[in-house]
This record gives sequence, structure tokens and C-alpha cells, in this order.
Amino acid sequence: MPEREWFFFDAAENERVRRGLALVGEANPEQEQLLRGSLERLERTASLVRDTPSIAASWRVKGGRWFSGESLIELLCRVPDYDLDLHIPTKAVLGQSYLIAKINFFKALRYALEPLNPPADLADGLVFELSQSIYSKLAEELFVSIVTDEEAPADVKVGAARFLARIWDERLAIEVDDFAPLLESVWRARSKLLPILGTLLGTSEVFQLFREACDPRFLDYFGKSDVTHEQLLAFEEFLFGLSHEEITKLRRHMQDEGTNVLTLDAARELLGRTKLSWMPITEGAQALYTSYKKRRVKAHYRMLTQAEGPKRTAEEYVMMALLQGS
Repeated sequence: MPEREWFFFDAAENERVRRGLALVGEANPEQEQLLRGSLERLERTASLVRDTPSIAASWRVKGGRWFSGESLIELLCRVPDYDLDLHIPTKAVLGQSYLIAKINFFKALRYALEPLNPPADLADGLVFELSQSIYSKLAEELFVSIVTDEEAPADVKVGAARFLARIWDERLAIEVDDFAPLLESVWRARSKLLPILGTLLGTSEVFQLFREACDPRFLDYFGKSDVTHEQLLAFEEFLFGLSHEEITKLRRHMQDEGTNVLTLDAARELLGRTKLSWMPITEGAQALYTSYKKRRVKAHYRMLTQAEGPKRTAEEYVMMALLQGS
């Protein structure tokens, strides 16, 4: 593949990919060709996304409405989460596949460069690009969760649906910092945080988040006087990387043992968790994505069964508040 600008990468991505491929090619030409083959497939996928008519054009039937008479926004707000896949536009489906392929490409390039001791700015730059793609996927899933939330207010669901329509239509041109900078800021900050637990009050962890986060609105939300107890429980899950049930079990143990401090090793033993199953700081965006998915599944279960604990993730509570009346 000739050295050129790939239309689906921004300027920074183009530069980092070119530099990375050049370094790999010097050390292992065969591996470089494998990476270029992956890049060609990524380009073909991006071309499909680019060449698929815009969502606005696809739904411009009968005066801007679909055959059923519904707009896309109305449809997204009505369809339940278990049935959404068969109702979203083709461009959205192709775009989701493209994003996964992009994430996998950056992972492969990073793995190929690891033994070559690449310059720090290149290694850090590729971590940034990979993280940004993962956070973009995570933000999209967050908006899907909100738009399919049966208990969410109508204006909140409409706001989430509009974000999804924009993400799907502008997939190749925008990333998480373009449509959800608040989420990117707090996720990057949280990915650098290794909870120490201690007293389980979260004081040290909160200070670390304040220090790392560029946008304070996420933390400010949970510091408001009118924040509910359930929302604070969701924030605890986000802060410690543990479920409400696990946090409750640890606190009960501390009370039974008459201790005020809990070490990470003791917590892992009590919960039957290994170091690999914990949320390691070295995994960054990937670990945060896993944490969100686990918290989301548990919150959804509690909502269905009305079990004790948060019924949404911390991110959902914050974004729903921001979408209110937007």
C-alpha cells in the first residue's frame, strides 16, 4: 500500500500509523505486510460506511418519515434493547463493524511494536488512539442503553437518539471527544486510577479523579446536595471497580472484624478474585470498557428484579441529567 493519507484516519492517526508500519517493516517485513493487509481490509470496511447513503437520506421517505410513519428518532425511543439490532440503519451496523476493526488494527500495531522499543511519543500516541476508539464504542453503547431505557423520560431518550443518529451518520469523521468530551475526560481519568480501597470511603480515589479529569462536571454531579442514595451507590461502583454487592460484602466483613481498613489482597481473597480478574491499571481503556459492561449488566438485573442497589451506571445517571431538556 503506498504511503498516503488514509481517508478514515485523522492527521494524527495517519502519522502514527505510518511511523509504526515503517518501524515494523525495518525489523520484520513479513509482519508489516500482515499489518498492511489488515489496513486494506479496514479501508474496504470504511469505504462501505462512506458509500452507504446517509441516515437522513435513507429515512427521507414520505416527507422525512419511514414507511410506518415514524421518524428514526421515534423508532429508536420505542424499540426495546433486545430488539434494537433489527431496527437500526445499515450505515449504523457497518459503522459498528468498522469501529471494531479499527480497534483490532491498533491493537495489532501496538503488539507488533512492543518488542521493538518504539519512541515514547509513538507508543503513547498509539495508546491514545486505541483508547479513543474504545471510548467511542463505549459512549455509543451508553447512548443505546439510555435510549432503550423504559424508565427514562421522553426528552432524555430523544436526546440520546439524536446523539446516536449523529454518531452513525458521521462515523468516519468524529470520535468521542467530538460528541461526548465529558465521558472521555472521566474515562481517561478513571483508567489511570488503581483503587486502594482502604476505609472504603473513596477519599483517595476521588482526589485522584479530580487530579486527572479535565472536565469536573462528572464529579460535580455526585457532589450535589440532591443526588440520591442510589446514584451514590452507582458512583461507588464506578470508583472502586466493584459491584454494589461486592462492596456491601466487604463492608460487612469490616464491621464483623471490627477493622477500619481493608487491603487489596484481603479484598481479593474475600471476593474470590484473582489479580487478573481485578481491574488492572495497565489495561487502561479495555479494562474500563469491561468494568462498564459488568456494571451495566448488574444494574439492568436490579432494575428488572427491583433488587437493592443502583439501577443504572454512574455514567448513565450523569448523561441522563445532561440530556434532560436538551
